[in-house]
Amino acid sequence: MVGSNVEVDATMSLNGSLANGKSVEHLAVADVESFDPTAVVAEPVPPVVQANNEDVTEPDADDESTGDKDAYMASVLARYRKTLMERTKHHLGYPYNLDFDYGALSQLQHFSINNLGDPFIESNYGVHSRQFEVGVLDWFARLWEIEKNDYWGYITNCGTEGNLHGILVGREVFPDGILYASKESHYSVFKAARMYRMECEKVATLVTGEIDCKDFKEKLLLNKDKPAIINVNIGTTVKGAVDDLDLVIQTLEESCESRGIRLEVHVEGVEAYLIVMFLGGAPKVTFKKPIGSVSVSGHKFVGCPMPCGVQLTRLKHINALSRNVEYLASRDATIMGSRNGHAPIFLWYTLNRKGYKGFQKEVQKCLRNAHYLKDRLREAGISAMLNELSSTVVFERPRDEEFVRRWQLACEGNMAHIVVMPSVTIQKLDYFLNEIIQGRSIWYNDEVQPPCLAADIGRDNCSCALHK
Repeated sequence: MVGSNVEVDATMSLNGSLANGKSVEHLAVADVESFDPTAVVAEPVPPVVQANNEDVTEPDADDESTGDKDAYMASVLARYRKTLMERTKHHLGYPYNLDFDYGALSQLQHFSINNLGDPFIESNYGVHSRQFEVGVLDWFARLWEIEKNDYWGYITNCGTEGNLHGILVGREVFPDGILYASKESHYSVFKAARMYRMECEKVATLVTGEIDCKDFKEKLLLNKDKPAIINVNIGTTVKGAVDDLDLVIQTLEESCESRGIRLEVHVEGVEAYLIVMFLGGAPKVTFKKPIGSVSVSGHKFVGCPMPCGVQLTRLKHINALSRNVEYLASRDATIMGSRNGHAPIFLWYTLNRKGYKGFQKEVQKCLRNAHYLKDRLREAGISAMLNELSSTVVFERPRDEEFVRRWQLACEGNMAHIVVMPSVTIQKLDYFLNEIIQGRSIWYNDEVQPPCLAADIGRDNCSCALHK
């Protein structure tokens, strides 16, 4: 606690807008009656890329004897596997670690493993993996420095679910609280504000993508009569920026404690989270600080083959959510109820194989390769930025959308980015660099010049004709 009546909970997220056209930061209780969840969002619709669907067809009467259906499905799957191998070879824009081998776990794929309800309470369903789930939670509890008897958590079905849960905890602790999140937070944070009908303030950011604590303080003082629920980012979606947790807490203390404003903080980590945890000099994420909950994705840096995440909160908060469920003979405070019972096993397996030291080595490799990519781009005259404590390299968006799709680049405005994960090698980066350099010789000429990115990534990182 910060003082006698202050509780902080930080989370990370990205831009969003309301279905009725209003910005998320103005969704107040008074808007509930006018809020129309069926209204069309007043934004341009992205172009639809038509895919070839694999139709489901009824088997013929003699398929069991001829085996034609099995042969057909085998050919479809073989073709799909070839597609996956090709797309994986050109995967750079999204933060997924594709370097893993879980062959040892194939023996468990014949079981329907479902973790129902509270991970710490047995239910009547016996085919579960709670023992692995709690083992993973304990590992992260040690990492985030909270005692076993003081925390509650679960393995979520994705990173977004962790944000939904962390913000819901804040909303239940302070029903009239205002959610604060930087404008570069993950979009799921603003989705949560819409779902929970919460008033939300979108905070400005620095050119790095980090939350602007000066603007944050001004917004806090404008709403000093209401509790504050804060989302802090450890790796923003586009720029991989890391909010200064200590400065956020200091801003909260200076702005709120003397005025009696109550606070709840949720910390959300995406691809940069474990990188920050294993680097010296970074603000430490720990429950010894006044934070209320932390969430992190499990299918990104860690390398789980299915979407999942880890959500931890203080045990004292969870009573507001937890309910008895007679059907399960258990309690439940999760968002989804049923959860993938295989995911905790995959996480348990990789955490045991790598351990803290293994992750430290992978972090060092990612940072080396990220700096290599940024330096090569700048040498080629391409605008590029790499934040400290991040492996996300931001650079000018390629003019060719087919090139963007080929390399599966995540784009926003004139920016694109590559997230250097453990599976991204120097050879793969060289392959990409050769293609983009060759492409730019076609895209640009005396009449068509590369865009200026000074407003997006700073003048020092811009290589346009004006700033190079």
